[in-house]
Amino acid sequence: MGNSQAEPLWKLMGVLFKAHPWHGIPIGDDAPEIVTTYIEIVPTDTVKYEIDKVSGLLKVDRPQRYSNVCPTYYGFVPQTYCGERVAALLAERAGREGIVGDADPIDICVLTEKTIPHGDLLMEATPIGGLSLLDGNEADDKIIAVLRGDVAYGGWREITDCPAAIIDRLKHYFLTYKSAPGDDRQHCEITHLYGREDAHRVIRASHEDYLARFANIEDLLTTALRG
Repeated sequence: MGNSQAEPLWKLMGVLFKAHPWHGIPIGDDAPEIVTTYIEIVPTDTVKYEIDKVSGLLKVDRPQRYSNVCPTYYGFVPQTYCGERVAALLAERAGREGIVGDADPIDICVLTEKTIPHGDLLMEATPIGGLSLLDGNEADDKIIAVLRGDVAYGGWREITDCPAAIIDRLKHYFLTYKSAPGDDRQHCEITHLYGREDAHRVIRASHEDYLARFANIEDLLTTALRG
């Protein structure tokens, strides 16, 4: 992505400035088998943090008003985008029409035995499956992964390695985290639980969506920096 003449400038930027977590961090040389992951939220957070897409800084999206607690380390895969290719995969899986991408990076839930006190960090994760989640008519897949090298979970390679109770906990969180007491509306729907192969397909599609959506981002930034 980008042209070779700009390479020295981008290397210098990496020394002088913090990389943008969405655009400035590679997806990983071994993706989709192993992906770089930017963590926004940890299970002890009582505030929902989210990346500010313009600045790349982690911002407070909203305080958690109710008892919902994210059960895993949660963030996104850099240089991915939930666009038409990701939406098409979910539509195929669900047998539905009119589904669009949510225009965000692809979300990822990372399982590990370790306690990590805060987000705004990178980790390498091994995808083992995912949830087909619909938010209205928008595709909002949640990749499920394990921390690379984790003693307890790092050997898992397929969604069937994950106990059903953990999957149920994830499903409950995503089905209820937008609901208030007394709110009977179904904000989100999970159509399928899928395995590693489909998770790899979603990651590849999201990276292709990213490359299509931000095809000229390096050229634009290089031009802006050079004045």
